[in-house]
Amino acid sequence: MKSKKLLACLLAGVMVLSMAACGEKAPTTTDDSVEPSTQESSSVVEESKTPETPVVEEVSVDFEDGSMSFVALYTQPANADNSELALVDYNGSKQLQVKNIDGKVPFVAIDVTSLLGADVAKIAQIEMSITTEYATGNFSSSSGKIYSWVGTDLVEVKDDWSVYLKTKNPNKAVSKVAAGEEFVADAGNIIIVAMDTDNGVAEGNGNATMYIDNIRFLDASGNVLKADTSVAFAAPKGFENSGKDYSNLCVVTGATNFEGFACSEGAWVQNGFEMTPEFLAALVPGSVIEIEYSSEDGNMWVVFPDSAAGWMRVGDGNNGKAYLNNSKNVAQITYEQCAAFLGEDTSTWGARLQCEGSSAWEVFSVKVGSKAPVYALGNPVDFAGFACKEGAWVQNGFEMTPEFLAALVPGSVIELSYSTEDGSDLWVVFPDSAAGWMRVGDGNNGKSVCYNGKAYITYEQCAAMMGEDTSTWGARLQAEGSAAWEVYSVRVGQANEFKMNNNQVDFAGFACKEGAWVQNGFEMTPEVLAALVPGSVINLQYTSEDGKLWVVFPDSAAGWMRVGDGNNGTAAYDGNLCQIPYELCVQFLGEDTSTWGARLQAEGSSNWEVFSVTVGQSAQ
Repeated sequence: MKSKKLLACLLAGVMVLSMAACGEKAPTTTDDSVEPSTQESSSVVEESKTPETPVVEEVSVDFEDGSMSFVALYTQPANADNSELALVDYNGSKQLQVKNIDGKVPFVAIDVTSLLGADVAKIAQIEMSITTEYATGNFSSSSGKIYSWVGTDLVEVKDDWSVYLKTKNPNKAVSKVAAGEEFVADAGNIIIVAMDTDNGVAEGNGNATMYIDNIRFLDASGNVLKADTSVAFAAPKGFENSGKDYSNLCVVTGATNFEGFACSEGAWVQNGFEMTPEFLAALVPGSVIEIEYSSEDGNMWVVFPDSAAGWMRVGDGNNGKAYLNNSKNVAQITYEQCAAFLGEDTSTWGARLQCEGSSAWEVFSVKVGSKAPVYALGNPVDFAGFACKEGAWVQNGFEMTPEFLAALVPGSVIELSYSTEDGSDLWVVFPDSAAGWMRVGDGNNGKSVCYNGKAYITYEQCAAMMGEDTSTWGARLQAEGSAAWEVYSVRVGQANEFKMNNNQVDFAGFACKEGAWVQNGFEMTPEVLAALVPGSVINLQYTSEDGKLWVVFPDSAAGWMRVGDGNNGTAAYDGNLCQIPYELCVQFLGEDTSTWGARLQAEGSSNWEVFSVTVGQSAQ
């Protein structure tokens, strides 16, 4: 359409110039003699005054069908915002609204592989309309990146976008596919739209709400590729656990935020702030300081520059070692670690808390709260059909199946996959129990553990309120929250806990893969063997088709031995991290590690791949 319009305008221009030239050469004539020329001229003039009809571009995705099932929030980066995604009527059309919640960076993932199928390999350019808006009604500039996970190895490439002028809001963001960075079919390729610079806060406008619309996937000839917007987001490898990476960590509950703690420095340079009374009061036995950060080498710890014990680092490896997740973007330091060097009286710890690292670093947030476990469900039983939603303080649920009730045994935990309007916690209600209508996990009757869109309530918490006999708990299980909520699924299973661990010793070179029920591994180094002591834990980063993994000691004095397979204990695993505690190994191999044999192998009940193995020391 654009080429046709251009041709029409060029022809009109030629006609005007031609008539002007004729007018200069022709002598004065009667009205009749010039009538044809005058009519032609007036026709051209009339056409030039007619307003152009706006060009309506063909698009791949315009959200007008009300579907956003192919969109997901990516929250793994330390500076990721827990943004709220919604389809809204905005500026005369349906658009994807990205509402900032935590004041951090929104990362919005779009599954281009599912949208386009085999045609994803034809993408040469991606375009979309991005609008930013502030509650104040004022304008501030913002900018970000479109990340593309491309190829079979999901290599990340990026293009910049910006909304830099009020008159350029909305603005078209463009991402061009360069040679060697092509999308590949059936490889889980996605794009992620991030807004990492928002000038609204500094200019007094608050955080921007972002709107995305009219996405165009273009081939090399500029043709728009058709998209199937009915598809669901299929998480590629590395995205599945897109919430906070809790490997090696605990969950921090009842957190007190250190308001305003955001700073950056170079290697071995400290920076921080004076601790608030609320933050100091939360530093009690069993509490944990949690730091969300980035650093060039992945290290992070804290400094107390004014303590009565003197200027003091804690968590640097000399004075204890911080607990760091595998993503190296969350660090945790326990009260007990601090007390070991500063004493138990927090009034002597000084007024300031600082951060430091062995390379250039940036801290996004600091908080302190109580330590709670990270769970991995063993032998889970689904509560078939449990999906419902309600408003704040309204209960909804279903009658428990015999299979679900039978799985509620000592050591089990109920898992609810859910969301709430304000990101708050969720709990359960037993409306028919012999003990009376009963909430469990709301903070009064025990406390649920909530993280990454899941809530956990243990059998022991339920038994404390209703007794150990589950036949008295009533027929129904309901969910409830203090804000509008939605539950997607419910399961119950063995409450296997991932353990906090630090001082990790790397099993160098442990990377291998095999088919179902096939073992593979390597000879243990002296360093790995020496790290296998009481309180230690074997960590395996892996993937498998059914999520299961365990270890095998093929040369042990006790004989060829599986550990963690469900018969010889059960490992804690979630499809990405598998943990086997030293104490579990001891049950089947004995306490003398010299009898465990020379080799450690991995095994699973489906095709599996292990990327790395470490042995760490768990928190006591």
